[in-house]
Amino acid sequence: MRVFVAVEISNPEILKNIQKFQNTLKINAKPTRIDQIHFTLQFLGEIDKEKCEKVKNILKNLEFKPFGLSLQGVGAFPNFRNPRVIWIGCDKSGADNLSIITREIGTSLAVLGFENDKKFKPHLTIFRIRKKIGDVSSDMNRVGETKFGTQIISKIKLKKSVLSPIGPEYSDLLEVNGNEK
Repeated sequence: MRVFVAVEISNPEILKNIQKFQNTLKINAKPTRIDQIHFTLQFLGEIDKEKCEKVKNILKNLEFKPFGLSLQGVGAFPNFRNPRVIWIGCDKSGADNLSIITREIGTSLAVLGFENDKKFKPHLTIFRIRKKIGDVSSDMNRVGETKFGTQIISKIKLKKSVLSPIGPEYSDLLEVNGNEK
């Protein structure tokens, strides 16, 4: 099964703001379904059930304090001149907290042979672009500093992803709640 560790966005006001933003932006791209908006903390790829259970056991012991993060700003990978993904970022404090948790997850899962070879860049994918659409810099510069709201991050999830012609379908395998210790 194809799995990843994520933090979901569940604040209905933020999701409404993201959807409104997606509907307002007139670009030739596929918007991410609003029920699939998340930060990927670590992509684990294809693993069998036995390894998945080991991952769950490690993640169950993860401890973190809930924290708030403000969703703001818009960016693109690799850039606005030739975008493949358009994303929403977050404030520095939220990004730092997500980075700390991501490092802890990476360190914990390294014993199972997982490597996190990419530098973590907190982002919510809101559009995927399959066909070249050209430079969207002027559109993005107009909306670049948009603020979407504040989300309390209190849960981390292990998620399963099943790819299909209409897009990925996600399901929860494990939910780890933060604590106030």
